[in-house]
Amino acid sequence: MANKLISEMGLPKSIANIFAARNIHTAKDALSLTEFELTELLDVGLAEVTTAVSSISEISCPPYQTALSLLEQRMHNEYLAGHLPTRLKGLDAALCGGIPFGVITELVGPAGIGKTQFCLKLSLLASLPSSHGGLDGHVIYVDTESKFSSRRMIEIGVNSFPEIFQIEGMAQQMAGRILVLQPTTPTEFSECLQKIKDSLLQHHMKLLVIDSMAALVSGRDGQGQCRQHPLGWHMTFIKSLAEFSRIPVVVTNQVRSHSGDDPFHYSFQVQILDKIWISPQHLIPILLLLLGSLGLMLFLSVLCWNLNQATVVYSIKNWSFRVVCG
Repeated sequence: MANKLISEMGLPKSIANIFAARNIHTAKDALSLTEFELTELLDVGLAEVTTAVSSISEISCPPYQTALSLLEQRMHNEYLAGHLPTRLKGLDAALCGGIPFGVITELVGPAGIGKTQFCLKLSLLASLPSSHGGLDGHVIYVDTESKFSSRRMIEIGVNSFPEIFQIEGMAQQMAGRILVLQPTTPTEFSECLQKIKDSLLQHHMKLLVIDSMAALVSGRDGQGQCRQHPLGWHMTFIKSLAEFSRIPVVVTNQVRSHSGDDPFHYSFQVQILDKIWISPQHLIPILLLLLGSLGLMLFLSVLCWNLNQATVVYSIKNWSFRVVCG
């Protein structure tokens, strides 16, 4: 505002030309002098100078804002920049807006419960244009189990956002925004992390998905015996990526065992949590538990540090998550 040109302020041409002739071109130039100094320099009457200064001040000063408007603007910006809404009403409410930026969110559940499908939908939400409620960005999808399917992702998009995917070329545009990496060993995963770091710096990345960590942790040695691969360094690196880039990071994992007759009672001996997150400062802030089914309904529990536990009942129909209650 201080550098706004006086010639563009709509002042009478007579006074505007006098300002220009005295090399006073911007609001800063004029307002840096007192009215008496301007009267002497411009060789015009004090009343005319006072009127001109008043107009320049009014035009160059930014509009005032109330404390309420500033608060509402801050809350709006934090909502848009701080969370990736899942569009599952109960889940977003429990997460105070959606999947948070800058931290790791772990999605845990038994095989076939819908973890990959949930990640595919999040990928679409992050890549959708902002005009349609998305983050208008690119996604890095690390697929360690070769489960990623472009066809499945498009089907989810068509069923979840039919009004968007009916637009010609939209499906191809969304698919082009999702970068898929498929490491199969911890060594390849280390190389992928370096690529991810470079991509975060060079491209407009809005989401990182790792599906899943369980496949990388478990493996077999040369004699065919099961062994556990330590991933402590990898998870620390991912945590730093989340904090540095301020994007949501979602990792999936599996439960090892199910105990008891109750289909919703699992012993969550999760391989990431019980082997890597030892000290309090390394705890994963948010844990989403996809639990067992009851007919067509499934249960998603939200465990958040500093937040209350919540449960959302949902169903999957036509490749789309739908909240039943929560």
